[in-house]
Formats: sequence, structure tokens, C-alpha cells
Amino acid sequence: MKIAKEFYENNRKKFADIMENNSVFVIYSGVAPVMRGDRFYDYSPQRNFLYLTGIDKPGLALMIQKNGKGEFVSRLFLERYDEHTAKWDGAALTKEKATELSGIEASSYIDELDHAIAMAFVRLRLKTIYIDMENRSLNVPNTPDLDLAKRVGEKFPAITRIDAHPLLGGLRLVKEAAEVPMMQKAVDVSAEGFYALLDNAKPSMMEYELEAHLDYVFKKNGCRRAFSVIMASGINGTILHYHDNNCKIEDGDLVLVDYGADYGWYASDITRTFPINGKFTDRQKQLYNIVLEGGKMVIDMIKPGIKFSSLNEKLKEYYAKELKAIGLIEKDEEVVKYFYHGVSHMLGLETHDVGGGSTSTDGELIIVPGMYITVEPGLYVAEEKIGIRIEDDILVTEDGNQNLSKAIIKEVDEIEAYMAKRTKA
Repeated sequence: MKIAKEFYENNRKKFADIMENNSVFVIYSGVAPVMRGDRFYDYSPQRNFLYLTGIDKPGLALMIQKNGKGEFVSRLFLERYDEHTAKWDGAALTKEKATELSGIEASSYIDELDHAIAMAFVRLRLKTIYIDMENRSLNVPNTPDLDLAKRVGEKFPAITRIDAHPLLGGLRLVKEAAEVPMMQKAVDVSAEGFYALLDNAKPSMMEYELEAHLDYVFKKNGCRRAFSVIMASGINGTILHYHDNNCKIEDGDLVLVDYGADYGWYASDITRTFPINGKFTDRQKQLYNIVLEGGKMVIDMIKPGIKFSSLNEKLKEYYAKELKAIGLIEKDEEVVKYFYHGVSHMLGLETHDVGGGSTSTDGELIIVPGMYITVEPGLYVAEEKIGIRIEDDILVTEDGNQNLSKAIIKEVDEIEAYMAKRTKA
């Protein structure tokens, strides 16, 4: 399964429509960072480059030029063929294959990109350049895009530099029909992975031992991990981004597994919590059902026209009422002791996907059809060594929403019945 080149052609047109006349846009595909010595981390494509080209190869670039009449042309910059590299790592992407994937006919080589940019400024007298200048820290190496922005500022100070990242985020916020099968496939593989966990879970196994069953399911379905798996038992489940996954799962523990398959660079993000011995205690069940009903409430809220922030606000109001009723808190503001993250984030080509561009006049993000978001209520009661989170992947439709992860069981009786049937088989 793959997305046709027409999808990427349309994406380039949508971005070109945003660009000013007499401007140029340049974006790189990214590179794999050095781990140490001659070892590299796995390459992960720059998602905006992928969104515009359908190509997931390192060391490339895309240029879009828009003239004074509003017409635009796209050109790819590819790596040259190198015999040594071809023998060790595989041949460079050919022009023919690049056209097949992206629909872009014109291509040059990456060592010609700087000259092409300079000529756009000097000969075509373009005055504006769009560059993806995303950066979240002062303490990480510059991306090729940030290096380009710096060089343009130094060599062509009269050129206006515009950050393309939020503009592309606004486009990616709303998913197209072509993307839905990719997202559903990622979720379906995640569903298979969860049942593999339930089939193999037993007390006294190690967290990483249970985690290994996910890796098998992902690989046999042509998927990769969307992010590092959280396989947290007992008190570890109260640590939001627990990644050690190296503890023994004791009889009576709840296991919180936060994971997701990535199919064709589309991420899923699922969390389920279950008892390692197949049976919830009364206290575990009480807290679990509060989380479960909170998630159902939030999912029922999701429809076009409501504020994204209202999802979290309503969940916290619900928690305040329920946690006071069971004596866990006395005041509403104490909810944050047991629920300390947002209930939702964007999902798509990234696990925490980009967003923006669909707001009301007061700057609030408004839910619109085509948004793809998570719903992940949780409760974390460290003093009782209980961590619970239940996460689903929701696609906003014209009149409501579609839960792409509805096939992954989450009711107490469903989980207990499944595990009981497994043990009898």
C-alpha cells in the first residue's frame, strides 16, 4: 500500500498557493545523525519534505519557484551516483524513480543547489525565500535548513526569509482521503500487537520480554515503531515517559503499554492498561473505570466547531467530580496531582504531529473535519503504585468522529474475559 504521486503534486500546489509571487522555497530531506565513529542513527525523513514529495531518502532537496504571474515550478536535487557508496549502502535515487514517486519531472544534483538558489536571487530577482526553520532547542546541531537560512542571511541580507514550518503545519493539520488507509493500517497493526501482548502476558516476566512481542508483530507487518515503547508495570506506570522497560512484572501489577506502529511513515499512538494476571483488583477497577469513562466522554465531544482546548478542560472537570467522590482529592485544583498531561495531541506523519492554521478569532484552535487526534486520559496514583492510561486514535469527520482504534478492547470485562479464555486454551 502506498500513496499515489498525485497526492504529493496537490500538496506542492497547496503550498505554492500560499507563497508570495516572485519567491522561492527550499527544503531538505534531512540526514541520519552520526552515532559515533562510522555508525549512524537510523534515518528518519524530514516530514515536510516527505509530505511534498513522497520520497524518504537522505541528502536530497526540493525547490519550488513562483514567478510574478503566480505560476510555479518544482525541481528536485538528488545525490550523484557513486560506485563506492552503491556497493556499500545502495545506489542513489535515480531521476526516473524520483519522478515516479513525486511527479516532479525536473531534477538536478544536490551539489548544484547553492548555485540554483543564488541564480534565483540574482537573475530572477526573487526577494523572498521560504525555509523550514523549525527548531526547539539552542543545544542541538543545526538542520541543513537552518544552515541555509543562516547562509542566506549572511550572503544575501536583502532577501526576506520566511519560516515555512507553520505554513506546512497548517496544511498537514487536515488529512486527505489518501492518508486514511495508511493511518488505519498503522492502527490495525497496533491492534494485532496488543492482542499479542495479552496472549503472552504472565506474572514474573520482564517488561522487555513482553515488549519483544510488539517488535515481532511490527516487523512481520512491514512496520516500524512510531516511538520508543513504554512498557510500564506497577509504579513505573506513573512515569509518563518511562523507557527503561527492565523491571520484573509482579503478580497483581497493572501493565501500562504506550506504543504505536508506524506504517509508511504514518504513526499510530495507542495506550492500554491491563492486569498481568488477567484480573483487576477492586481498586484498580475503580480507578480504571474512571479513566475509561473520561475517555468515552471526550471522544463523544469531538466534532467540528468545538475548541481543542475544551477537551482537556472538560476532562479535568470530570476528574474533579469523580476523584472527590472516591475521596482521592478534596479540591478541584488537586486533580493535577494525579493527571498531569493533556488529553489530546495531533497525530499523522509524526506521533506528536504539527498543527495550526485553523483557529478562531481569539487564537483558539478549532476542531475541523480531517484532524487526526489522540484521546488519552490517565490517572497516576504513585502512592498506590497504580498508573492507568487509555489512548485511542480519532479522525474528525464532517458530523462527528471515527475511532480508528475501536477494535482494541478496553472494557474491564472484555480484557478479563480475553485473558481468561487465553489461559484456558
